[in-house]
Amino acid sequence: MPNILVVEDSPTMRQLISFAMKRISNSKVVEATDGVDALKKLSSEKVDLILADINMPVMDGLKLVSLVRGNPIYKDIPVIIITTEGAEEDKKKAIAIGANAYLPKPIQTQELIKLVNSFIGG
Repeated sequence: MPNILVVEDSPTMRQLISFAMKRISNSKVVEATDGVDALKKLSSEKVDLILADINMPVMDGLKLVSLVRGNPIYKDIPVIIITTEGAEEDKKKAIAIGANAYLPKPIQTQELIKLVNSFIGG
């Protein structure tokens, strides 16, 4: 049963992503509002996949990825980064620091589900 951590500061976006994730059979969604909150959730839940927005206050998605990759306990968790359309730099940076994939906004639900399934073997 995959636990998916959705890290997004916009409530609307977070709801959209979580709603899409709930369409994946047996998945459980854990929501976080920023990178700091995400780390808190990681320490208390077993997480199988992280979906994180890049632009967030307090701690952005890139910082979160580098911290996750630097931690022996979390380093193997697949991370999908959500980037703003056309932010080439962000994509390159995200992949360079260890993100497994990225998804441009506006998010296409089908694409998102397909991408997540490719990592959790759904």
